[in-house]
Amino acid sequence: MSSETRALGYALTAVLLWSTVATAFKVALKFVTVSQLMAGASVFSILALAGVLAIRGEFKAALTRLWSDRNAAIRLALINPVLYYAVLFEAYDRLPAQVAQPVNYTWAITLGLLSVPFLGHKLTRWDLIGMLLGYSGVVFISLAGKNVSGELDGFGLFLALASTLLWAGYWLLNTRDSRPPIIGLFQNFVYGLPILVVWMLWADGMPALANWQVGASLAYVGVFEMGITFVFWQLAMHHTNNASRIGTLIFLSPFISLFLIHFILGEPLQVMTFGGLGLIVGGLVLQQRMARRKVAVA
Repeated sequence: MSSETRALGYALTAVLLWSTVATAFKVALKFVTVSQLMAGASVFSILALAGVLAIRGEFKAALTRLWSDRNAAIRLALINPVLYYAVLFEAYDRLPAQVAQPVNYTWAITLGLLSVPFLGHKLTRWDLIGMLLGYSGVVFISLAGKNVSGELDGFGLFLALASTLLWAGYWLLNTRDSRPPIIGLFQNFVYGLPILVVWMLWADGMPALANWQVGASLAYVGVFEMGITFVFWQLAMHHTNNASRIGTLIFLSPFISLFLIHFILGEPLQVMTFGGLGLIVGGLVLQQRMARRKVAVA
C-alpha cells in the first residue's frame, strides 16, 4: 500500500468518525447530563490515547513528562476538555443537531478573526467575503432551527458560537505548544479529568453506569469523538505529500453528518439548513483557496 493510499484511508476514517459527532452527542445526552458526559467520556478518551501512545512506544514518555509539562497541560486543559466541551455539549443539549453542528463548524472563520490581534495577520478582501458568507450561513441555519423546534433557543445558539471562539483560541495556543501532539492531548485530558469529576459530582452525581446505553454512549464519545479521530487525522497528514488535497476531505463531514442526523435522530432536514451549511463551507473554501494562492505568489 502506497503512502498516499494510506493517508487517504486515515483521512476518510477521520472524516467518517467526525461525521458522527452531532448524532453521538445528541444520543448520549438522552442518557446522561452534560457534566456526566464530559467526565465519563474523558475517562475513555484518556484510555484510548494511552493505548495509542503505548502502541507508538511513547506512553512512558507521556507519563514521565506529566510534571514537567504541567504548565502547558493545565493551561490548555482548561480550554480542552473543560470549557470547550462544557459549552459545546450544553449547546447540543439546547439546539437541534442540524443547527449546533454547522454553527460549530465556523470555528475556522473565528480563527481568522482571532489571528488578527493575536498573530498580527491582516484580513484580505477575500477573508472578509469568506467570513460574511460563513456568518450569513449561521443566520440561515438559525432560521432552519426555528422551523425544526418551533422556537430557537437563543442562549443555545450563543453557546454554539462561543464554542467556536474557545476552539479557535485553543488552536492558537496549541501552535505555541512544544509537546508532541498526541502526548499533549493525553496530558491535557489527564489534568482536566479531576476538574470534570468534581464538577460532575457537585452538579449531577454519578451516571447510571449499570445501564449499557450510558456506558456505550460515554465510550463512543470518549474514544472516537474526543480521542483517536484526532490521531487518524495526524497520521493522514504525516503520510501524505499533498496536505491541501487531503485537507479538503474535511468538507465532506458536515454533509454526511446531516444525513446521519436525519436517519438516526429523526430530525426533519430543512432546506435552509443545507443553504446555510453551503454558505459556511463556501466561505471556508474561499478563505482556504485564497490563502494558498497568497502563499504561492509569495
